[in-house]
Amino acid sequence: MNALIGSRQLAVGLLTLGLLFLRDHSTLELAIPGTAHAMVGVALGLLLVFRTNASYARFWEGRILIGGVVSNCRDLDRQCSAYLSHLTPAEREAVAAEIAAFGAVLSAYLRNESTIDAARTHVGDKADEVEGLAGPPLRVISWLGERFTAEANAGALGELRLQTLERTLSDLVDLWSGCERILRTPVPFAYAHHIKSFLTIFCFTAPFTMVGTMGWYAPAAAALVAFGLYGIDEIGVEIEEPFGRDANDLPLDAIVETIGLNVRESLS
Repeated sequence: MNALIGSRQLAVGLLTLGLLFLRDHSTLELAIPGTAHAMVGVALGLLLVFRTNASYARFWEGRILIGGVVSNCRDLDRQCSAYLSHLTPAEREAVAAEIAAFGAVLSAYLRNESTIDAARTHVGDKADEVEGLAGPPLRVISWLGERFTAEANAGALGELRLQTLERTLSDLVDLWSGCERILRTPVPFAYAHHIKSFLTIFCFTAPFTMVGTMGWYAPAAAALVAFGLYGIDEIGVEIEEPFGRDANDLPLDAIVETIGLNVRESLS
């Protein structure tokens, strides 16, 4: 992002230097009044603020949803510890692995990475069941649901407790769907493209309003304007997709690791 903004700054600064050179070595009148430009700048500022707020709303909603996944995985772990205390250590470890696998598979799914590799870290060869699926997190939920139903059919789990566990699984599905809504609904292209075009026109015409009054200070001033406005625009671009691997995206790897650590500590 910094390199992109820097290249645009440099272009605006060089344009301003070119205008100053022409002003001093020709009879061309390149300076234009800044009144209309200032009025347009107000409208552009409002658009940039709206864009940044919309992007941050997507980022923050993503964080809330991922936080809900952590909370529900912990709650599911707590419920399993209480309701399925009769399980053997190996069975308890298998339940913990499946809960941890949900977080790992969800993270990989949101990043368009290999969900099989993510699941295999926790459940071994059972991960092959998610291969080729359109919704691999749902398959992991099904593992847990089938396990709980089998316990209920065997008489080891009461109907009310089964319903409680199923509600938690349903909540995890809802949270996954919320994350998918952000993933599959980008900022409208026409809106984003219009702002970027408007911003480029504004920044590359700003030097014409500066060379007449600021002289050789104009290149620095124009570059500073470009840095501020392009920076705000790029912030919106960076945070509107919160599930990637960029420095400004959500730390899904650390969150998934936390889920796995918590459930294994409890169920062990």
